[in-house]
Amino acid sequence: MASSTAFDPDLIRGLEALAATTFPKRCRCCGRSFTDVADYVAQTHAMPNGAQGLKQSLGDDGHVVVDLFRNCPCGSTLMDSFSDRRDTSAQGEARRLRFNELMAYLQSRGLAAEVARHELLEVMHGRPSAILTQIRPPATGKTKHA
Repeated sequence: MASSTAFDPDLIRGLEALAATTFPKRCRCCGRSFTDVADYVAQTHAMPNGAQGLKQSLGDDGHVVVDLFRNCPCGSTLMDSFSDRRDTSAQGEARRLRFNELMAYLQSRGLAAEVARHELLEVMHGRPSAILTQIRPPATGKTKHA
């Protein structure tokens, strides 16, 4: 019986690389670092006067871009974009490339494209994925004798 902690190492490496391109984020005023989305929200404060801090607009390509504005403890207003496809930097391109590689990998392991995309986005936004924890390494072709 396989251990519940025997995650697919290729998947783990891919997820780590994907997260590495989006975080950590750093406050330009005080240098405070935020390791992931959950840490970003936990360490920062909501906008004053009950404002949600969410801004939705259309990007250059016509797709919706959502930004989350929060206040750093130093008083600086920070923003995190939740639309990875809008980032045209080299880092954004690397993130999209890794995302596409992970999509292809997960589909080769039997996940439907829409499920794979949803689960990857969940992980990118700091939420757990029970489905991805079930992905096991591919068989090596070696048989194990009892």
